[in-house]
Amino acid sequence: MRVADPAAPAAAGGAYVFKPHERPIMPGSPASPDHPVGRKVGYFVIGLYLAIVGGFQNGLLIANLTVLQGHLDLTPADAGWVTVSYNMTNACMSILLYKSRQQFGIQRFVRATMIALLIANFVQLFDAGYRMELIARGVSGIAASGLTTLAAFYMMQGLPAKMRIAGFLLGIGLGQVAIPLARAISPLLLADGDIGNLFVLQFALSLVAVGAVNILQLPPGETIRSFEKLDLITFPILAVGVGLLCAFLVQGRIIWWSTPWLGGALAASVVLIGTAFLIEHYRRNPMLHTRWIGSRNLIKFALTGALVRVLTSEQNFGASGLLSATGLVNDQLVTYYAVLSFATLMGAVLSIARLDPTDLRRPILVALAVITVGAFLDTHSGLRTGPVNLYFSQGAIAFAAVYVMGPLLLEGLLRAISRGPAYMVSFLAVFSLSQTIGGLAGVAALSAFHTLRTKAHLMTLGQSLSTTNPELAQGINAIAASLTGSIADPALRSATAAGQVVREAAREATILAFNDVFVVIGSLSAIAFVAMFARWVYDRRRGINPLARELEVLQKLRAQNQ
Repeated sequence: MRVADPAAPAAAGGAYVFKPHERPIMPGSPASPDHPVGRKVGYFVIGLYLAIVGGFQNGLLIANLTVLQGHLDLTPADAGWVTVSYNMTNACMSILLYKSRQQFGIQRFVRATMIALLIANFVQLFDAGYRMELIARGVSGIAASGLTTLAAFYMMQGLPAKMRIAGFLLGIGLGQVAIPLARAISPLLLADGDIGNLFVLQFALSLVAVGAVNILQLPPGETIRSFEKLDLITFPILAVGVGLLCAFLVQGRIIWWSTPWLGGALAASVVLIGTAFLIEHYRRNPMLHTRWIGSRNLIKFALTGALVRVLTSEQNFGASGLLSATGLVNDQLVTYYAVLSFATLMGAVLSIARLDPTDLRRPILVALAVITVGAFLDTHSGLRTGPVNLYFSQGAIAFAAVYVMGPLLLEGLLRAISRGPAYMVSFLAVFSLSQTIGGLAGVAALSAFHTLRTKAHLMTLGQSLSTTNPELAQGINAIAASLTGSIADPALRSATAAGQVVREAAREATILAFNDVFVVIGSLSAIAFVAMFARWVYDRRRGINPLARELEVLQKLRAQNQ
């Protein structure tokens, strides 16, 4: 295959013939020429930048959803639809974008991703209202999915051949750093109360990203005919089904699960997703290989990925909710999220540095053990718990959340590549859906559990909130006496004091419920650890490598490309 010289991708003259080891691994991926050192550094730096920008698409939304809700005067349910809009597109677009790369080439994929990124961030500059925000967040989900892949490709170009798989994993893992980093910088951006600063930052980051990928383009790749007519039926059905499932999981915890239309949304999502899989099951050239997806190994892979997302969703719901409930959120919050950002970065780097394809279960066991310890450390939180008290425990969980990503991704990649390029779409579907749905389901389940436990603790505490309780009466009188200077009416002082006591009881019930959440997370992690550890020990003693076949196939592929 002859292409323009990769040393000067914009040049019109000159031709370059790829050596066998430089050719793309599969259609839709860029080639891997032998770049000079300077260009490798450029590729690596751009990959780092794209990973952070891609992570910011979701990180800034999570960090500032409450602020956005107040700015646009939205109800909690309205704000929930903003979250749904992002997740429903992000969960499915990896499938479509992969097939687009295969058919239309890497450069068209880059241009489409950059256009989506610019549009998403440009329209928000004009504060165009709620409907435009929904559209912008949906486009952001598409852009974030593309940026994650671009970051991985750029980092692979910047590393030696033996380390390219590490570049792929690092490009995806670093996107997770942006979520706590977005929480760390958001208070600084909103110091003057203007949410427009966030939109300006997003647009500025996207402009730099567009400039970077145009200054240093990816090498070209190979294309094949990827799309079939039946894809135009299967993909929309699957996307709508996943969107309805996202809506069910997000809105259920906001408007509560007994709302009638939620049941209809869940039923419709099951029917639509099932229909899409049924069509794929009987296709001659399926987009999704349902028989492979339904195999024991892939089901275990998907469940492990979803379980990790459920366990680590404690961070976005449990810890952040606890800090809000204690009311001690202050200037320590920036430092707290900076600690989480650093821990996340260390998790990504060490995950790759310690990666051993012959033993991918060990890092998962380490991550589960760390989550167990971190969750149980937070089970004794109280009204005086602040960010400084959670540095170690939540930093440990942030570390574990990313430390586990490397082995999970590598396992899925090995299983897909060993089967052939056609199976990559199925792998991307399983991985993306397990991560997105697992994260949303984790928050939804923990939120429902927390609500029920809060009510239970309130009932328990309410039994002591009786006027016949001498300690309670003494406490109310003391609070009322402290209000003498500001409230002259004795009856109003007593009512205000009683209201404060009730509010403090509600805060305490909320915090006790969060402690229960931490107990559940710690217990689930411990159970998962024991089950996986027993299997790991069994395999080690018998000399069994669950990925032996896949590694053998990969070695043969490498030998063919030498």
